[in-house]
Amino acid sequence: MGRKYFGTDGIRGEIGKYPMTPDFVLKLGWAAGKVLATQKNPLVLIGKDTRISGYMLESALEAGLVAAGVNIRLLGPMPTPAIAYLTKTFRASAGIVVSASHNPYQDNGVKFFSADGTKLDDETEIAIEEYLDQDIVTVPSDKLGKVVRIDDAAGRYIEFCKRALPSHIKLEGLKIVVDCANGATYHVTPHVLEELGADLITVADSPNGFNINDKCGATSLDMLSKQVTLHQADLGIALDGDGDRLMMIDHTGAIIDGDEILAIIAQHRLKNGNSGQHIVGTLMSNLGLEQAIEGMGLNFHRANVGDRYVMEQMLQHDGLLGGESSGHIIIRDRIETGDGTIAALQVLQAVIESGKSLHELKQVMTKYPQTLINVDLSGSVDLANNSPIKDAVSSAESQLGKRGRVLLRASGTQPLIRVMVEGQDEQETSMLAAGIAEVVKAQAS
Repeated sequence: MGRKYFGTDGIRGEIGKYPMTPDFVLKLGWAAGKVLATQKNPLVLIGKDTRISGYMLESALEAGLVAAGVNIRLLGPMPTPAIAYLTKTFRASAGIVVSASHNPYQDNGVKFFSADGTKLDDETEIAIEEYLDQDIVTVPSDKLGKVVRIDDAAGRYIEFCKRALPSHIKLEGLKIVVDCANGATYHVTPHVLEELGADLITVADSPNGFNINDKCGATSLDMLSKQVTLHQADLGIALDGDGDRLMMIDHTGAIIDGDEILAIIAQHRLKNGNSGQHIVGTLMSNLGLEQAIEGMGLNFHRANVGDRYVMEQMLQHDGLLGGESSGHIIIRDRIETGDGTIAALQVLQAVIESGKSLHELKQVMTKYPQTLINVDLSGSVDLANNSPIKDAVSSAESQLGKRGRVLLRASGTQPLIRVMVEGQDEQETSMLAAGIAEVVKAQAS
């Protein structure tokens, strides 16, 4: 059976529109509570990012879980990876994050972590969905859940992050600009970096409920690039609204994306004997990353887009490192989910121990130009069996040879076909992508 409500990262949407309504989220809390209530003394942690709607959804979840007989610990605004970590340390049954990650403030979402700090498996999500189709039945009053607020959650996570670096590593002498996206890391990541000795400049660290991800953070890097060059900083760190993505800026103002970050960490760890033999990217990872990883003598694997699929491949191959171009970086011997702060610390360790700048370190891989065209679908098209599309793709692949690759995939959230062509020559990739897109458009109309 497929999932009706859960996507690749929980349930997400615009506030006030189904399913991001208080009545649905209340029932979602109850449904999750019913699944968890089979455990002895079930306990759930709830954290959120800085959106104004977080108060409403947190309260709705709280009511639903309590009605199902589940005890709750409220964490307040906390990064998504912090909730994963604290779920494990509190020995909780599950963790819940109220966040829409990199989306604007008008959106919000609910995502779950298992007791192990990993995303819920499909079976558990399906079990929760089955209860969503039932009427709420409240447990007897003496069985209702109890709610306690955890006041030192931020401090616990700060110490966890600091322990991700060896004790001899100091950040003294590094001038860093950190962009907190006016999100959940605003009161965490700056403290981590300052306590490790960095000369720190913070931006987008004053959330007001409405400015999360607004022209700032990992999805909007212009401001950070300007701040790095203005302050003549060594580098910049950009996190997204819930702190699970990382993008960086070198001292020249140039962007270092998730692929380059993954390559830098892999190379540094390989030199220290703790990279593992298997690195996981996604179908969208740059061909330059694949070639760099294989050039290190390591194995590179591509997962479907989405950090849960990256983790699945990492577990399958017992890999320690994986990530996405968008900046989800998973360092499995530190934490089993994407963590922007932990990933940034790994890069900073590479900078300190190598004696090289971030600009120099990113030369570990050469990025291939990528052209991505989204083709709107007015009808339907079978990509696997449509002869004109297959012929167009085959022709492009023959022309590129080993110099590039072609990827067509349907969007999981919109009526779109994404056409991506990657190669050494930007003009060639653009021409080939446009040609394939025209064929797809004609076949889908």
